[in-house]
Amino acid sequence: MFFHVLTLFPDMIRAAMGESILGRAAGRGLIKVDAVDIRSFTEDRHGSVDDYTYGGGAGMLMQAQPVYDCCSFVQAGIRERSGKNARVLYMSPRGRVFDQKMAREFAAEEDLILLCGHYEGVDARALEEIGAEEVSVGDFVLTGGELPALVIIDAVSRMIPGVLGNSGSADTDSFMNGLLEYPQYSRPAVWRGREVPAVLLSGDHAKVDEWRLEQSIQITRELRPDLFARFEAEHPEILEERRKRLERQRRSEERRRRREQRKADKEDQTKRTDE
Repeated sequence: MFFHVLTLFPDMIRAAMGESILGRAAGRGLIKVDAVDIRSFTEDRHGSVDDYTYGGGAGMLMQAQPVYDCCSFVQAGIRERSGKNARVLYMSPRGRVFDQKMAREFAAEEDLILLCGHYEGVDARALEEIGAEEVSVGDFVLTGGELPALVIIDAVSRMIPGVLGNSGSADTDSFMNGLLEYPQYSRPAVWRGREVPAVLLSGDHAKVDEWRLEQSIQITRELRPDLFARFEAEHPEILEERRKRLERQRRSEERRRRREQRKADKEDQTKRTDE
């Protein structure tokens, strides 16, 4: 997959892309990230890319011309290679909030253009001309769009086959099935008196899966009731199966207690008879 990042600070993108999982993925050719300097496209002889906003207000605004020309240049290269334009994502706090569903959606693309605003943002006319989709990483404001762009690149790259060492890792991440992730443990089995849950050491994979689902449900209901409500609406069959499983477990436990009680009563009766 090819990410094209349009930015005034390309070194911020390049520095982040040389490390860890993303760096290895880029080295193996699974992803490619090109940081394109918007300033290179300005027609201003002083290299300026921003100006005051009409109507007044604090701060400067990125001008339409360099942003439009930069994006047009990148799109021309993409069309020459693939025969079509790429989607353009503009990092903006007023955009649709980025989530795991969007990460899966974007991972299906061959190319993505990510436009990083700065100062007070980008002239609205440029955004309209390039057909930008506004995307937010949360309800807060940053100094520029570079960090949100890196967040999106990271989340989307995880969805690309081969990027993660374990092909199943992405499938069990938080949000992948609409729930938060269950607790995880590593060696040693006992640390500072805290034991790993016995079911995880049992080797019974079905029981482990049940435990993990139950933990995810409880954690999501407690920490993110909004997510749980959505999960409840989208996956009623999972919750119905859980209800049936818990009911079977309750009945099994009741039968076990009754057997133990009968055994204890019988032993008491035998003891009284012997006396």
